[in-house]
Amino acid sequence: MAGPANTRSTTSRRFPYGAVPAVLGAVVLMVSLAFGLPGTRSASAASPCAVAYSLNQWTGGFTAQVTVTNNAAPVTSWTLTWTFAGDQKVTSAWNAQVTQAGQAVTARDSGYNGTLATGGSTTFGLQATFSGQNAVPGDFALNGARCDGDGTPTPTPTPTPTPCAQAAFCDGFEDQTGTTLSGAWQPSYPDCQGTGTVAVDHTQAHSGSTSIRVDGGATYCDHAFAVNTTGVAAAGSVLYVRYYVRHAQALPAGHVAFTTLTDAADGGKHLRLGGQNQALQWNRESDDATLPEQSPAGVAMSVPLPVNQWSCLEFAINGTNGTMSTWLNGTEVSGLHLDGTPTPDVDRQWLSRANWRPRPTDLRLGWESYGGARDTLWFDDVAVNGSRIGC
Repeated sequence: MAGPANTRSTTSRRFPYGAVPAVLGAVVLMVSLAFGLPGTRSASAASPCAVAYSLNQWTGGFTAQVTVTNNAAPVTSWTLTWTFAGDQKVTSAWNAQVTQAGQAVTARDSGYNGTLATGGSTTFGLQATFSGQNAVPGDFALNGARCDGDGTPTPTPTPTPTPCAQAAFCDGFEDQTGTTLSGAWQPSYPDCQGTGTVAVDHTQAHSGSTSIRVDGGATYCDHAFAVNTTGVAAAGSVLYVRYYVRHAQALPAGHVAFTTLTDAADGGKHLRLGGQNQALQWNRESDDATLPEQSPAGVAMSVPLPVNQWSCLEFAINGTNGTMSTWLNGTEVSGLHLDGTPTPDVDRQWLSRANWRPRPTDLRLGWESYGGARDTLWFDDVAVNGSRIGC
């Protein structure tokens, strides 16, 4: 008689506030695919469910953020199943009870997140090991119903890009000569100057032959930026910024920033876009509020910044109603969405300041490190406008 299946069980848990599991390694691969998104299938019947699977990978291991949406009748409990194609082995999970038998994985709700209305979603996470290939699963099923009948991922639609020439301000740095910034961009070393440097680079570019290179150091005085004071003013009170960035090191656990804007409505303090706990975040200098909150659930709703490749970053800051949105490679990052209604783990901390109405006056691209991290970054094809520009 055959013995029982080799079944792995992972205890569901909620991490205490701020206790984000460490993700180690030099290489991070971010994959975000959606299965069975409503309104995107060509079949006559709508998919009963949708799954977004975001992969954060390093050598020998990965974490996955899994968001499941119920498009069928309401449920009071749920079970999500899928099959790994390789030797992936789940080692821990949060916000779900995850078990594994061979390559088959089963995730069950944790009670408090079992109810899903029609159109309702919930998110859980897992950590696992692997060797060889780490393909994204393609056979998700919710309570036994396949989320995509053919298992084919449906790509998230991206906006049709507006030509940069139509933006209020557009710069690919092709008019920069030599290695020292000039014209609309000037080097800036906030408060004190250390070993951090900012220069024109003619060997690396997203388009054309020129970009801005920043070698960011690890201490306060090593902060280095390229600052522009004309582009933001041209956009007005509703600001959309788009640029391409490439960097050499994965976002660290400690707080860093690579984009800042001086806020005239906040005593000249900075709005800072960067990272913490290895994922993108916004930070408000005046009170150190973050978007998303740095809880495990909040961090899970953000994404890392891909390494050693050009990525398109976009963000919108509405000074009229105090809202913000951020997109990475055309897809909005849910944890970086500020809509005026406090959402736990996302913008509740940020909105603790009532009637926040920013008034940015400049744009700075560079590097600030508050926890000993270094990085080398390149910036190119910067556009600023009063409406979304696209990648």
